[in-house]
Amino acid sequence: MAQNNADRVTVPEDERLDDLRVSARPSLISRIPLLKEVRIAVGWQKGMLVTGLLISAFFLLLAIFAPAIAPYGYAQLKDSHGVAFPTQAPPSARHIWGTTVGGFDVFSRTVWGARTAIIAIVIAVVLSIFVGVLLGLVSGYFGGWIDRVLVVIADAIYSFPSLLLAILMAIMISGGQSSLWGGILASGISITVVYIPQYFRTIRAEVLRIKGSAYVESAKVVGASTWRIMTKHLLKNSTRTLPVILTLNSSEAILTLAGLGFLGFGIEPTAAAEWGYDLNRSVSDVTAGIWWTSIFPGMAIVLIVLGITLVGESLNDLADPRLRTRKSAGEVIGSIEDTSVDPSEKPSSDNEVLAQIQAEHRATALGQGTKDDHTIVKEDTHE
Repeated sequence: MAQNNADRVTVPEDERLDDLRVSARPSLISRIPLLKEVRIAVGWQKGMLVTGLLISAFFLLLAIFAPAIAPYGYAQLKDSHGVAFPTQAPPSARHIWGTTVGGFDVFSRTVWGARTAIIAIVIAVVLSIFVGVLLGLVSGYFGGWIDRVLVVIADAIYSFPSLLLAILMAIMISGGQSSLWGGILASGISITVVYIPQYFRTIRAEVLRIKGSAYVESAKVVGASTWRIMTKHLLKNSTRTLPVILTLNSSEAILTLAGLGFLGFGIEPTAAAEWGYDLNRSVSDVTAGIWWTSIFPGMAIVLIVLGITLVGESLNDLADPRLRTRKSAGEVIGSIEDTSVDPSEKPSSDNEVLAQIQAEHRATALGQGTKDDHTIVKEDTHE
């Protein structure tokens, strides 16, 4: 090790070569999802990504610690002393965000609604990814009539409006009056059916591009099974573009669940807290000047959708090199600046003049040499 350090050629006071650490193994923290994207993001991209992650993390923590944060239960109408809550009461020390027309505490309902939204996102995303990725792998790898049938079905599903399909599912599952899992399942199934074609087309296109690669052909030659090729080689290399669709899927799940609740096909208030239902009950309050029953559930929907959308747009920009504003620090290893002897030294005017004189001298010498060649050719011709 000492011999290797002694043989290294370094520039005094230039520590950039040590800072690069190209061969260093990435740390455990750097392998956490989205942290790598935060490091390479710059400018507006980094601001959007960090803001979206903070908003999404806030609602995730709100959902996890809802029992500890909310002062009352989502369906609680009386305090610990048995005193009923007032209806449509303005914000006060007892109810910091007021109460609804049904006597529910607005702050508690909004906090508990975050848990319902997160559960809906998880169910919709898990179902969509599982079905869409599986069909995309099968269609892209085997091709033939299976591929043609699945492509036609995927194109046909695009004509179904997600909210209309969600209403149909809610009626079929629970008769339009949903329990917690009934309402979430209705929205999850509707989002799954609508978003399966997007996962299917993305994975299918990647599989069609990858299955002709050399390492896939080598796996076939050595006798690898179809299942191993699809899972170990194709699946791992065809899912890199899914985060953007995943974020769009998550936002659509929240909006669809809220739409079901607003139209009266969502979750009952005694089963779970749901922001769409609270907005539906506050429509008449707005015209009466009672603003607190609608502003807080509405802001919750806007903020969580905004946070997830910002993350998705940032990941889309980072996945497409054409949309990047500039390279991050560490990606310019091969640039001229990194190969300079002294990064703090700038070319002086004397060096520029000297370079110009040398260029003119070379041009003159080249012209003189060309002239001499023409003279020799002319003398040879005269003889």
